[in-house]
Amino acid sequence: MKITVAASAGFCFGVKRAIRIALETAAREDRIEMLGDIVHNEDVVKRIEAAGIRKVKRLTAGKGKVLIIRAHGAAEKVFEKAQALGYRIVDATCPMVKEIHRIVRKREQQGYRCIIIGDPEHEEVHGIQGQIKRRALIIDRVEAIPAHMPLSFSRAAVVVQSTQNSDTVKCIIEELKKRIPELVIHNTICHATRKRQQEIKTMPLKHDVILIIGSRTSANTKRLYEISRSLNSRSYWIQKPADIDPRWLRGAVSVGVTAGASTPEETITSVVAALKRVSDGAEDRECPLP
Repeated sequence: MKITVAASAGFCFGVKRAIRIALETAAREDRIEMLGDIVHNEDVVKRIEAAGIRKVKRLTAGKGKVLIIRAHGAAEKVFEKAQALGYRIVDATCPMVKEIHRIVRKREQQGYRCIIIGDPEHEEVHGIQGQIKRRALIIDRVEAIPAHMPLSFSRAAVVVQSTQNSDTVKCIIEELKKRIPELVIHNTICHATRKRQQEIKTMPLKHDVILIIGSRTSANTKRLYEISRSLNSRSYWIQKPADIDPRWLRGAVSVGVTAGASTPEETITSVVAALKRVSDGAEDRECPLP
């Protein structure tokens, strides 16, 4: 059985950077806190916690403490509150996300209302909204576009959550063009996401089975799975080698493997090793998988 791993599988630049910043900070500081998880991956979170970084739900007295801003970014009010409470801030926000923050602030200053194409409950979207004073319109699908666009949005600027599905975004933008007289578009899907999505549009057509590795809390992994599943019904979303069901591989000649942007390299390696063991075992038995 041939196993092919996507070139883009695993950590993106922003995730690598955030983890590096967190671990370097932990090596020189003692009292470090973080609001939520640094990225959406349980193994990475365990590693960060083992380094001595404490996850908290709210900020308290911060004198003598460090607050790490995670890769998804945070609202301006989080920075302001942390500084007022005495925290020293270490900002690990992905630079691509910081660019989205810059865009929405600039466009609001220019008099545009902001539209965010993204998941309303996602931390990155909350952080983007938290850069501006007026409430943005948040849209995650064409059906979520208001039937009657508010008059205040007749002059609007669009930004996109960095991990959105590019095809969905195109459909939403085309519909917005019909409803908004003056529309400025910033398609801020990051390069790493674009590359992953390009690969996952071809891999399911070239392989019998596709495995997508990543946490169930990872938005970009979810989108990879959705795209793959739409092209190949033998697409499976797993988090670890133990999740592999040998029956999925029955009769498979080739297996494609990809992973979300928060999935560690060691997890990908262990999944590939497990696939090889299943394949070798099948050959040794010289009979179909059970």
